[in-house]
Amino acid sequence: MQQSDQAPLAHNIPDACRRIGVGRSSIYGLIKSGEIRAIKIAGRTLIPEEDLQRIVSDRLKPGGAK
Repeated sequence: MQQSDQAPLAHNIPDACRRIGVGRSSIYGLIKSGEIRAIKIAGRTLIPEEDLQRIVSDRLKPGGAK
């Protein structure tokens, strides 16, 4: 199997925090509120990349959540 240069499809909690520049409690708050999804694979909690991009994009829109 070849290693890909593409970004990962999902991130663990610490990587998701770094990716959007927030702390763990903020990520868990976003999960609890349903703003981002958390998926479990092989006992790991992962956050889809598309959810991280969407949450940032939503905040850039006029009137976006804070």
